[in-house]
Amino acid sequence: MSFSSNPNKVSDIYDAHESKFLTPFQRKALIKNLQANLQPEYRRRIEIMLLADMGKSQSHICEIIGCSQEMARYWIGIAEAGMAHKWNERRIGRPKTVNNQYIDRLKELVSNSPREYGYAFGYWTAQWLSKHLANELGIEISDRHINRLLKEMGLSTKRKSSHQTKNDQNQDTGITICDLQSNSEPSLHWSFNLIQTNN
Repeated sequence: MSFSSNPNKVSDIYDAHESKFLTPFQRKALIKNLQANLQPEYRRRIEIMLLADMGKSQSHICEIIGCSQEMARYWIGIAEAGMAHKWNERRIGRPKTVNNQYIDRLKELVSNSPREYGYAFGYWTAQWLSKHLANELGIEISDRHINRLLKEMGLSTKRKSSHQTKNDQNQDTGITICDLQSNSEPSLHWSFNLIQTNN
């Protein structure tokens, strides 16, 4: 249940209580913003801070607003730290770290040798791709996430074994038994020199 369901009563509800940590200016600004047409997520942030300022406990705030403990704890902390004015600076939802630039660069790196970028090794690993892209683009993701992205693109850091590659290349150049000429009479000329030694 949201306290802001009746915007005319909002200021009366919050003004009736003594402020615990918000300045009069912060409190007035939050109430004014609460009366505007806000997205529900932003509205909950403001309500959490105002309810906490009224002295409501975290669990009681969660019951009233229907939010998670983590959300309530975070915005109560923001209000207590004197940063209530930043209620709309944090974007809603989880930030997307991987963008098109990242994907394009990952494709480019995995299709070239790491030696072209100054590394001593000849094949990329997901861990090295992650490190390189973190240094280059400032986006840090795990090597497991790198492997997932590569799989989605139909790419991999895994190489065929050298034995398998050589077999594939030499498939038609091998000699088979039927290509050998045979003589009906084997000619074995062995000579042995036996030297007798005295002990």
